[in-house]
Amino acid sequence: QVQLVQSGGGLVQAGGSLRLSCAASGRTFSSYAMGWVRQAPGKEREFVAISWSGGSTAYADSVKGRFTISRDNAKNTVYLQMNSLKPEDTAVYYCAATKRVDLGVPHYDYWGQGTQVTVSS
Repeated sequence: QVQLVQSGGGLVQAGGSLRLSCAASGRTFSSYAMGWVRQAPGKEREFVAISWSGGSTAYADSVKGRFTISRDNAKNTVYLQMNSLKPEDTAVYYCAATKRVDLGVPHYDYWGQGTQVTVSS
């Protein structure tokens, strides 16, 4: 069982920055793929970024070049640094963890509580 506790988020003006953190319980954090997913009002959840257990990362095209995912395995924590924020980045952001990957698609088993990010224009 893995518990994910998120922190960070809030209200920021367009062009600003925020950092989200997600602390995980457990001893095998490094073996998990850790991802960030967001959900805007009236929209489905969408992929934002992922940090694979091997260290590589991937991003949605909409955030590439502006967001950076990183992880500190010693602290069991994954981060999402968000720069040059836009109003369309407004959403509830969730971190998620999994060891189950099928044809390159992660199937998340554990979710954080979600944190609101609001970007004003």
